[in-house]
Amino acid sequence: MDLAQAFPQATPASVFPPSVSDYYQFDDLLTSEERSIRKKVRGIMEKEIAPIMAVYWEKAEFPFNAIPKLASLGVAGGTIKCYGCPGLSITASAVTMAEIARVDASCSTFILVHSSLAMVTIALCGSEAQKQKYLPSLAELTTVGCWALTEPNYGSDASSLRTTATKVSGGWHIDGQKRWIGNSTFADVLVVLARNADTKQLNGFIVRKGAPGLKATKIENKIGLRMVQNGDIVFNKVFVPEEDRLPGVNSFQDISKVLAISRIMVAWQPIGISMGVFDMCHRYLKERKQFGVPLAAFQLNQEKLVRMLGNIQSMLLLGWRLCNLYESGKMTPGHASLGKAWNSRTAREVVSLGRELLGGNGILADFLVAKAFCDLEPIHSYEGTYDINSLVTGREITGIASFKPAALAKARL
Repeated sequence: MDLAQAFPQATPASVFPPSVSDYYQFDDLLTSEERSIRKKVRGIMEKEIAPIMAVYWEKAEFPFNAIPKLASLGVAGGTIKCYGCPGLSITASAVTMAEIARVDASCSTFILVHSSLAMVTIALCGSEAQKQKYLPSLAELTTVGCWALTEPNYGSDASSLRTTATKVSGGWHIDGQKRWIGNSTFADVLVVLARNADTKQLNGFIVRKGAPGLKATKIENKIGLRMVQNGDIVFNKVFVPEEDRLPGVNSFQDISKVLAISRIMVAWQPIGISMGVFDMCHRYLKERKQFGVPLAAFQLNQEKLVRMLGNIQSMLLLGWRLCNLYESGKMTPGHASLGKAWNSRTAREVVSLGRELLGGNGILADFLVAKAFCDLEPIHSYEGTYDINSLVTGREITGIASFKPAALAKARL
C-alpha cells in the first residue's frame, strides 16, 4: 500500500501551498513590473524547487541540476544594469528574494551570496574590464560566485580580519583562512577581502577556481541551510594577477555600499520564510482533523495563525519602507540593521508558532516548517547577528558606540 494512503496526514510541501499571507494587500504597493517578476519567481520555485528541496536538504547536498531553473528566475545580478544583468529595482530584487526563501531558504542564500555579494562587489568596486569579463556569465549562472570576508577568529569583528595580500611581481599573494563562506566549495569566482600587507587597509581580489594554493573544505553537520555549501578556505600564497585586484576596495568603508544592499536582501529572507510557513500551516490546519473537526476550528490555533499573519504584515511593511529609503538615498546603516534584526527576530516567533501548530509533523522536513525553523537560525546570525545589528542602530540613535566591553575600551584610552 502507498504510504500516503496508509498514513494520511496532509499535503506535504513538495506540493507547495498557495500564497495566502498578503492580508493587507501588499501587492498594491508594487509596480506592475515588480508584481510580474514576483509572480514569475513564485511559479518557478513552486513548480521546480518545492518537489526536490526536502531530499537535498536531508542529504545536505546542493541541487546542481536545479541551477538552470534558478537561472531562469532572471534575478541574478539584481539591481545591476547592463552586462546581462536584469537591472531590477531594489524592491523587485528584495521581493524576489522573499519569494525564493518562501519555498527554500537555502536557494535564497545561494542567490544572495552569488548575486548580492559577489556580483554587486564586482559591479560597484570592479574595473570596467572586470565587469565585462565576469558579470555576464555570473548573470547567466553558467559560473557561480562566492564572497569571502568572515574568518575563523573574526566574525562580528570582521573589520579586524587577518588574511593578507602581499604585493609581488605581476600581482599579489593571498595568505590566510576564511570560514563559513557560502558556495565556496564549488564557486568559479571567489571575491576575497584581505588586508594589504603594506598599507594595512582592506583590499578586494577576484580569485579563480582551481588557483594553486587555494583549498575549500565543506563544513559538515549544520542543522540549518543544509543545502548551502559553506566552506573553510585556506589560501597559501595564492597568486592573483594585478588585473584581478578590485580597484574600488581600499578600505572597509568601501564595502559598506555592498553590505547596504545585501543587508536589505537578508532582511527579506525572514519575510519569505515566514510566508511559506504561514501558507503551509493555513493549508495544514484545514486538512488535518482531530476530534472529528479540522484543526483550524480550534480557537487556540486560530489565534496563533492570526499572530503569525500580523507579524508577516509588519515585516512586509518594514521591508518595503527599507527599500523606499534606499531608493531615495535616505537609508542609513542603522535603518538596514534594524530591518535585518527586527525581521529575523520576528520570524523566529512565526516559525515557532508554526512548529506548534503542526504537532508531530512539525519536526518533519516534508512539511516545510521544521526545515524553515532550522534554516532561519543561520540567517538570524549572518550579515550581523541580532545583537550586533541592534548595536549599529543603537550607536546611530544615541551617538555612542558600545561594541566593545567598557573595561576594554577604557584600557585602550
